[in-house]
Amino acid sequence: MVNRKVLDPTSSPWAPFGVQLRRSREALGLTQAQLAKQLGYDHTSVCYIELAKRAPTAKFARLADEALQTGGTLVLMWWQHKHTALIEGFPEFAEHEARATQLRLFEIGVVPGLLQTQAYATAWEAGNVRRGSATPAQADERVAFLLTRQQCLDRTQPPTVHAVLDESCLLRPIGGRDVMVSQLDHLEDLATRSHVILQVAPYSLGEDRPFTHPVALLTLPDRKLLAYTETEQRGYLDRDTESVSVLNRHYDRLQVEALNRAATLATIRRVREDFEHAR
Repeated sequence: MVNRKVLDPTSSPWAPFGVQLRRSREALGLTQAQLAKQLGYDHTSVCYIELAKRAPTAKFARLADEALQTGGTLVLMWWQHKHTALIEGFPEFAEHEARATQLRLFEIGVVPGLLQTQAYATAWEAGNVRRGSATPAQADERVAFLLTRQQCLDRTQPPTVHAVLDESCLLRPIGGRDVMVSQLDHLEDLATRSHVILQVAPYSLGEDRPFTHPVALLTLPDRKLLAYTETEQRGYLDRDTESVSVLNRHYDRLQVEALNRAATLATIRRVREDFEHAR
């Protein structure tokens, strides 16, 4: 039997990447040599990256994600290590998001990131640059990171996504008429996917809307539940079973009170038409 080096995810900054790479490779029954051939790298490169003796490149992470069908997890880990454009706490959330089996999202004032078009996301980040809350380089990094996160929606077994959008998400003009028309078209397209349930929470809900801030509720493969909220400065990941259960009950109520699928699509189309004819 070949000796196999046990990987310690705390041994170096790149060790968690190596551990995840090995686990994903072995889950598909591939040897290091077989994976190396698929990626166009030599066997030694894969071996050294798994052992954290060599840092992976962004290209390697992307190719490995595609070959191992990991839904962008390796690229997310690479971004977390290499970049500081993201607020504290968000990279950890993004790692869980990439492997979640169910996402329950509520957003106010802006379309949730996973549902944004690239043009919408770019326009949003341009606003952050103008306000001085991000540099142009950080804005570019955030958009690229968002596009990586969105890969989870296109994996072989995508998560079920429940997204309730406050009506303000549709009405707030981001990037101008053309960007909004394209974004609303994208929302309508997403709403036709079997794994996406999209609803609008109309202003008429008033005080019956259970949330006063955005929230993301995740179900992981082991059925563990997580909740995520954030401020301008940092994100907060809640693992407490009782508090997360309370948030999920609030979300259940929100889904009952929000518009149904037909009414949601009608609202999206109406708002799209208003933007299309705006001068």
